[in-house]
Amino acid sequence: MNDSFQKHSSTWVSFSYISFGAAAFMLVLGIWMMPLDLWGKGYLAMGILMLVQTTVNMTKTLRDNVESEKLIVKFNRDSDN
Repeated sequence: MNDSFQKHSSTWVSFSYISFGAAAFMLVLGIWMMPLDLWGKGYLAMGILMLVQTTVNMTKTLRDNVESEKLIVKFNRDSDN
């Protein structure tokens, strides 16, 4: 089993940050220009923030589960030798 990991390039990391920033800017601009009362805009903004937060949490949890499973398999393989 190959345990080496390829690190992301700086170009990809920069693209990820820039695209997230652009999406956040366009979303805020869209909510601001939407013909709704302040409570409606606030409701949409809170929902979007919670959706982003839970997406990050879910992604981290899934990745942690995969990483821990790899560690358990590696530990079991090493302890059998």
